[in-house]
Amino acid sequence: MSLPPFDPLLALAVFVSTAATDTVYVLFNAAIVSRRRLAAANWSGAWYLLSAFAVISYTQEWIYVAFAAIGSWVGAYATVAWLRVREGHAS
Repeated sequence: MSLPPFDPLLALAVFVSTAATDTVYVLFNAAIVSRRRLAAANWSGAWYLLSAFAVISYTQEWIYVAFAAIGSWVGAYATVAWLRVREGHAS
């Protein structure tokens, strides 16, 4: 079994897009919890636009799924950390 062709730039783009997608997803959920309709609707639209790039990119080659998963984890973790700092919570 051989590895598929690997494009480091595409891997980086998938990583960044999934990190951004999870950032937007966390902000979407925060808007839902706060009952902010317009913000929730805006974040929801952005979430689908960003996720489309990652899905289209890695459905052609399975190797990019790892970059999508790592980007997703980093995006969610960093955004929740930022929200906690913004709200004045420690660590």
